Amino acid sequence: MSSITENKQKEKAISKSVASFFKEYSVGSHLKQSNAYKSKGVPVMLVFQYLVQLVFSKKSMYMNILNGTNPESFSKDTVYRLLNAIHINWSMFLLRLAASVISAIEPLTSEKRLNALIIDDSVYERLRSRRVELLANVHDHAAKGKSKFKRGFRMLTVAWSDGCSLIPLLFRHLSSADKKNRYNEINDRIDKRSIGYRIRQEAVTKTTDVLLSMLEQIRKMRIPAKHVVFDSWFSFPSTMMNIKKLGFDVVGRLKDTAKIKYLVDDKKMTLKQIYAANKKRRGRAKYLLSVDVTLYNDENKTLPARIVFVRDRNRRNRWIAFASTDLTLTEEEVIGLYGKRWDIEVFFKICKSYLNLAREFQGLSYDSITAHTAVVMTRYIMLAVHKRQNDDPRSLGELFFLLYDEVADTRFADVLARQTHERNFDLK
Repeated sequence: MSSITENKQKEKAISKSVASFFKEYSVGSHLKQSNAYKSKGVPVMLVFQYLVQLVFSKKSMYMNILNGTNPESFSKDTVYRLLNAIHINWSMFLLRLAASVISAIEPLTSEKRLNALIIDDSVYERLRSRRVELLANVHDHAAKGKSKFKRGFRMLTVAWSDGCSLIPLLFRHLSSADKKNRYNEINDRIDKRSIGYRIRQEAVTKTTDVLLSMLEQIRKMRIPAKHVVFDSWFSFPSTMMNIKKLGFDVVGRLKDTAKIKYLVDDKKMTLKQIYAANKKRRGRAKYLLSVDVTLYNDENKTLPARIVFVRDRNRRNRWIAFASTDLTLTEEEVIGLYGKRWDIEVFFKICKSYLNLAREFQGLSYDSITAHTAVVMTRYIMLAVHKRQNDDPRSLGELFFLLYDEVADTRFADVLARQTHERNFDLK
């Protein structure tokens, strides 16, 4: 009996904490602005709050209903109707919620700190089903061995980071642009005027086009970040130039390939040629080489950039190259900005291993996958806020803001150490 009482007390504490977060950051208002509301029946706010706190109860929805512990006493059909709704703009909801959280976090650090938008993708696996809408064989960068394709989606994600807290902003579940790789197509009964149909169209669109559309949405929301950070899977000159047109500068790790060249004194050179043609810094320098180059595309348009070479700590005869389109940054700042990218790998790990991403609900519609991902990322944002409040005394009020130093940014030494982890594990 005592254990039952203790469990109920924990559930009440969790519910109170979630309700407090919802109230502080106006989650109900963001849901309504994203077209998530009902004229009658169980309010969307109650169902969504139940879904967010479900993972912390360590029980499935089935066990909650079976044991009668669902505090709102609504049926599972109520939940599935919300998850399968085609008119709710879950991406806009997440972006609005993230913007309100960032507006509370960002003033806690100095104006000199470089915030960043971090871009990466991870495989959203659905290995046991073939009937999921727009299910496809997608490439898994982290897969080892012969099987590098998995059944599921590529979850393209853009997140904001100040070096201490990472807040997810937008996501898209990308299928394959090649029809041969898709198991199923778009449900032909979907209203083509709905937001549900629009996101399905994006799912089969070229990745770079979807990425630019996401960054345009973020720009309109005026998220406080001037730099976009990504790894070598996105670091193509044309992509960096298109992002620059949107008003963002790029910091990215470069892929060592003979197919991509850069202009150095009007000569087209690969990374290896640039490295071999220039004198390296001696001793225990923080970086080996810094070279100003020019990016160019098929339309003969150009963009000045800087490439910074860093020694691979595990392989002394190898190097890692980073590019920046912001020439005002020092070499240390370029490497430090890229170091913030590691936080999104931790984000993917937590969402999959602890917050039940792709495991909690096995819906077959594309809408249910999108809705559940929004629930999981809301959970992560809530945990990130709680962690920030525990780690940063400046979040407690004006007195603490004046007395305490801001939380530390990503250290240069940590950045160099993370390059080893990225090379060995390359978590996606």
